[in-house]
Amino acid sequence: MTLAFTPPAGADTGPGSAAVHHADAAAGNAAVADAAVDVLRAALAGTAPVERILLKAAAGAGKSHVLKKLVTDAVDHPGCTRVAIIAFTNKQVYPLATALGKELGRDHVCLFASRKRYDDVPEEAHAHATVVTSAPGIPAETRVVVATSHKLGARGELGRLATHFTDGEEADEEPGPVFDVLFVDEAWQLPHHLFDKVAKAAPITVGVGDVGQLPPLEIGANPWRGDPGFNPYRAWPTDFDSPERTDERTVVIELPAVWRPAAGHLHLWRAFYPEWRQLNCVAAPGDRALVATGLTGAAADVWQAVGTGVPTLLEIAGLPEPEAADVDQPLLGEIEALLDALLDAGFALTRAEYDGTGAPTGRRLTTRPGEGGDPLITVLATRNQAVDDATDIVDRLRARHSLSATDIVASTVDSWQGQTNGITVAIHPLSGAGRLDEFNSSFGRLAVTCTRATHGLLMVTRPGLAELLRDAPARPGTPFGEPGGRHLPRQTHQRILAAFTTGTLER
Repeated sequence: MTLAFTPPAGADTGPGSAAVHHADAAAGNAAVADAAVDVLRAALAGTAPVERILLKAAAGAGKSHVLKKLVTDAVDHPGCTRVAIIAFTNKQVYPLATALGKELGRDHVCLFASRKRYDDVPEEAHAHATVVTSAPGIPAETRVVVATSHKLGARGELGRLATHFTDGEEADEEPGPVFDVLFVDEAWQLPHHLFDKVAKAAPITVGVGDVGQLPPLEIGANPWRGDPGFNPYRAWPTDFDSPERTDERTVVIELPAVWRPAAGHLHLWRAFYPEWRQLNCVAAPGDRALVATGLTGAAADVWQAVGTGVPTLLEIAGLPEPEAADVDQPLLGEIEALLDALLDAGFALTRAEYDGTGAPTGRRLTTRPGEGGDPLITVLATRNQAVDDATDIVDRLRARHSLSATDIVASTVDSWQGQTNGITVAIHPLSGAGRLDEFNSSFGRLAVTCTRATHGLLMVTRPGLAELLRDAPARPGTPFGEPGGRHLPRQTHQRILAAFTTGTLER
């Protein structure tokens, strides 16, 4: 049986739609990073009235590289004694401490960890950073302190740090700034109520992150009864960068290029970030490929479509009814069959190698199962029950094809944010849904689902998405009532689906 796919209907023809690639694209990010460094230097020197720098990144923009550049430049500035870097989770701070320790030296980088988490710190972090669990243990020569927001914001912690850094002098009950700069990684993931606990740690705050990240908590009705414009669960940068609230002491900069996706995904990325003035892709057409020989029938058609790098939506019709929208064994069975065929074919992922400027080196790299690194295949679902079922599929495929734990994984979307993989296979959040609600139409949840892959995205669904989005009642306001240039959920989904190549498989 031959399966026909329809090319994307929503080719981007707006301003900045003519994409540039390779070094030309990467140069945009380098220029923005240099501009951010200049602003930070001026703020440290006191020649610019800047209290916040918000560096907005699309998914896979290489923000970690830019963050490292900003940190290393700050500690070299004569007006800077020490800086702090915070993130929401431990799995974010470990690689930060490791990378900065490699750059600045182990004696100058301290990972400030919780006592409960000390044994979880990877050996690599211990090797490249000094790991301590209490303020007195931080070496005097430390220039960079890396911690979770919970650790740095613990009751009395800033006071203990102030006492330690002033040679034991008793700090005030509300100490002044302890650091010269506070860096916040994945800033749009950190809710206001946690940021408020560390906001006074430094006179200058630099927030770096993906504006499409999911918030760490499920947002409900705003419980704050004072200022109706303030929500303690909202990502803190929205107080300083939204149509409703702007601040003259805040500088907002966008990174205009992405390194992660294949060139065919660029229209999808632009659909998630329509307010970007420009968005380009370092990978050019032909730089990434999925290679699999011996595939036949519908599986060959599906994986050929995915291998083009253009996001692929596969509707599967004629299946038995599911138990529920999030308990869909028949649909998961189709995913297992497609993955089984791909793994039987001995697939590989190939990619062009780039130098630090984004220019191709002329080498082509190949990754196959068993070689380690980022997962080759990730199966994503939104709800825990579906992921439990997907995990069973992954376990069977690992056993059947002798795969390692990193060759193929299953995860909830929420847990997979910040991660990278070769191919994403996902159940569309609206598959089988009868209406749009706060959960299944979440902008952030769909954004994370669609932006993890370097080579290919296969979104699987039951038929009816177009009809659901056409007939669903419009929901008032932007998602969760938050400020920002977001469309209504229905319009958001329609715009994003228009970036997919689509096909229907009849069973």
